[in-house]
Amino acid sequence: MKKLLFGALVLGFMSACNSDNLSNQNENSENLTAPASGAALRRGCASEEIRQNALKNSSELRQKFSELELRTEKFENDLKLGKVLSDGSIEIPVVVNVLYRTSSENLSDSRIAEQIAVLNADYAGSNSDASKIPTEFQGVKAGDVKVRFRLANTVRKSTTKTSWSTNDAMKKSSSGGIDATSPSNYLNIWVVGNMGQILGYATFPESAGLWNDGVVIAAPYFGKTGASSPFNLGRTATHEVGHYLNLRHIWGDANCGNDLVADTPTQTGANSGKPSYPLYNTCSGTQRSVMFMNYMDYVDDAAMFMFSAGQRSRMQSVVASSGARSGLRLY
Repeated sequence: MKKLLFGALVLGFMSACNSDNLSNQNENSENLTAPASGAALRRGCASEEIRQNALKNSSELRQKFSELELRTEKFENDLKLGKVLSDGSIEIPVVVNVLYRTSSENLSDSRIAEQIAVLNADYAGSNSDASKIPTEFQGVKAGDVKVRFRLANTVRKSTTKTSWSTNDAMKKSSSGGIDATSPSNYLNIWVVGNMGQILGYATFPESAGLWNDGVVIAAPYFGKTGASSPFNLGRTATHEVGHYLNLRHIWGDANCGNDLVADTPTQTGANSGKPSYPLYNTCSGTQRSVMFMNYMDYVDDAAMFMFSAGQRSRMQSVVASSGARSGLRLY
């Protein structure tokens, strides 16, 4: 059973960490370069590193983080006791902000609609590859998370920038980006042409309503049609929205780390590519197969196809009427 230790977590967030990138997991995300021609791509998500830096520099965010986890734990306990509705259904309005330099970066309306459809399928548990969930994990699969997504608006802006980093410049008109649309009430997704070795990143719920709140995704990994293999099934958005709804990477961003979810097996680190099941790891002297097919791991799009029930509870707690993202409940 994974335990939640607030002091240790906050200290962990304040420590140094490695960037998530495509080819070298120790490279600084502020100095991004494109992977060498012919090099195999690996999933890159900078969300956890950015969160750690933000928590390190803000006592206010650290307080919000602590309160967020306390509310999440209370919601999970109330679910077990039947004190709250287990449905937790919500439709999240989405604003997609497209920053493009070339026509290929100016993603079509159909590709944006395609990405919204992927999010809806993955979060409803109706994705066609859900049938691949191993028997071992059938009992803990999330099924329908009760979160839906509705495209509310698309904002487009031409830019001369050839690359973007993780400094949130795309989220400010003053630095050539697009200002967020009411981030307390809308999930803002920024699509940018190139972030080097980073596929995307997201803010966590302690940042709810702040000017930079939302998800960023590099255009080559957004949607399906025309997206770059092996990240061409729209799962980068599924992964990053998971962070937005308070899910950590499944390995807890540490060797045998804690993702704060009891029903995801502890694993030694991130997985990549297309592993074969079962894939065994040993943590604390116990060997067992890991849930590499979880959306919060780093495997290829075609190899990820599930959330766990524990992850579903964490996400529902965030969008509940008392949750950190209750402002998204625009009926």
